[in-house]
Amino acid sequence: MQSVFKLPLVLTVLHQVEQGKFSLDQSIPFQKSDLILPRPYSPLQDKYPQAGVDVPLRELLQMTVSLSDNTAADILLRLAGGPKIVGDYIASLGVTGFHLRDDERALHREHSLQYRNWFEPRGAVQLLRILADRSPLTEEHTVLLLQWMSASSGQLGADLPDGTGVAHKTEHSDVENGVAAATNDIGVITLPDGRQLAIAVFVTNSTADETTRFKVIAQITRAVYDYATRHE
Repeated sequence: MQSVFKLPLVLTVLHQVEQGKFSLDQSIPFQKSDLILPRPYSPLQDKYPQAGVDVPLRELLQMTVSLSDNTAADILLRLAGGPKIVGDYIASLGVTGFHLRDDERALHREHSLQYRNWFEPRGAVQLLRILADRSPLTEEHTVLLLQWMSASSGQLGADLPDGTGVAHKTEHSDVENGVAAATNDIGVITLPDGRQLAIAVFVTNSTADETTRFKVIAQITRAVYDYATRHE
């Protein structure tokens, strides 16, 4: 699953905000114990290498979705109550095939642990359809989340017509011994007639180079987009 888990995580925290457990403008401590070493991809940790600062929850959420910030994600996971809380909330929405066990700290410590976090593509599409069709969040928070997803870069929209709306969560693993464990992108694409297309592409244990893996995701997405626009 890699960082695709950050979408269900942020959805869970926003739900907790709506329950009154937190507020978006609340300051969250970024503690020294939150630092991940060796340093992962984390604009937050790059900005505050010694930690010891307070960061608005809204900023942590945005960095986790739009920038796929690993340290910010672990702070949110701690705040939410851990992997089981996230898993239970996603299951309560009727989504199947989502399994979150380890945080980013663990994944950066042990390469093999990434296989314990997984999301069936059908389940990912279920979650996207729920978000697009009958969001469990308020309209305000749904719009905010989709805006953050739209600001993320990835492969789904690489071969789509200019101006096509793509709200997504992407991530890919490192390559070890010539194998890329995961190259993923899931998202909601807005078609010309206003319909929304949910798609999840997971490329697992590939020996192809990064350019090829990214191109495959873009081509799959374009094929689905072309089929959908021909069957309006």
